[in-house]
Amino acid sequence: MSKQQKTKFTILREQAGLTLGETATLLEVQTRTAYRYENGETNPSRLAMSALQNAVKNRNSHHTSNEFRFIDLFAGIGGLRLGFEAIGGKCIFTSEWDRFSQETYKKNFAESAEHSFGGDIQGYTKDIDGLNRIPSHDVLLAGFPCQPFSIAGVSKKNALGRPHGFMCDTQGTLFFDVAQIISHHRPAAFLLENVKNLMSHDKGKTFATIKHVLEHELGYQISFRVIPSNPWVPQKRERIFIVGFRDRNDFDLNGMSLPEEPGPVLGSILEPHPAEKYTLTPRLWEYLQAYKKKHTAKGNGFGYSLFGENDVTRTLSARYYKDGSEVLVNQGAHKRPRRLTPKECARLMGFEYGGRTWNIPVSDTQAYRQFGNAVVVPVVEAVAHYMKPWLTHALNLNSSGIEQNLSIISDQEHELAVANG
Repeated sequence: MSKQQKTKFTILREQAGLTLGETATLLEVQTRTAYRYENGETNPSRLAMSALQNAVKNRNSHHTSNEFRFIDLFAGIGGLRLGFEAIGGKCIFTSEWDRFSQETYKKNFAESAEHSFGGDIQGYTKDIDGLNRIPSHDVLLAGFPCQPFSIAGVSKKNALGRPHGFMCDTQGTLFFDVAQIISHHRPAAFLLENVKNLMSHDKGKTFATIKHVLEHELGYQISFRVIPSNPWVPQKRERIFIVGFRDRNDFDLNGMSLPEEPGPVLGSILEPHPAEKYTLTPRLWEYLQAYKKKHTAKGNGFGYSLFGENDVTRTLSARYYKDGSEVLVNQGAHKRPRRLTPKECARLMGFEYGGRTWNIPVSDTQAYRQFGNAVVVPVVEAVAHYMKPWLTHALNLNSSGIEQNLSIISDQEHELAVANG
């Protein structure tokens, strides 16, 4: 068996949604025997293959109740995952390179011993063997790094004389790692998330390239939309969401209705008695006032932003830990303003929303970075719920073609055997 081809055993196991350990238990064999089946070193019996086929059929019957498997790439602290677990999904693979984000992620999600948690995704996309280490999945989620496409990121790189977007040798190419995974595994659907400025970067050429790859090179039908967060949380934050389906349908993300009533205000997420350490020091407050005064005199809009309980804030960013200037809470004329607490940031980003609680095991500095880089969870939940009917239909279509896929795989194995003598 070529290393570039998955064994029929592996494909059946993944379609059944089983780990190697679970498969060994099902087949009543030792785990090392299941590993030999997986690697093509030993051929499983017909009885074993029949048991796996039955497991696949049982799993596909669950698709009618909207159960599906998804992977979480550039996962951060798991905002996208929360949205798709809410509609019945099971996360089977997570990739996140930052160790502090991993710490928060693992603290908030009950991982089984065999849940695959990877670091840098580029460690999986170098070759076929690496791509095969990512389990087969129904849905791919990816909030691929936005620094090369964001206004702030582009400005910083221009100032430093460094390339950005697809010219960047590091983060700018990570979209193509996502594309490789989609090409290899052909999930029924995907959801990609990025900053609004992705659409206008390099006069629209960057987004045109992304669309071309997804639609023409990968053959997916895509729909995209910039969605604001303030209908759900008291924050003005706009992000682009790109939904793709492998099979043609009439899905249109622009048909999703947003809440019409006025959204929440800042006072709804504030803690009643925040610690004094979040109030700005006299020296920092004097500096921020002087900085704003200087730029106001020059006609620039740079400087701190102060918000009261009835306001909706600016976008929270990953730099919030530095001075908190983009979102300062007004504490009245007789007291200096303060930063948001990490708990308030969790609420502002929707990680604590609708009764959900969120554990913050890291320092304030790391927490601010994590929330500033995160997605607004209620927005993702709304997108996921809107996708749900089309996703259910796509999964049911996919399950009906399993025998045909296995037949194709069998033919490929036969051709390889003939070629290899």
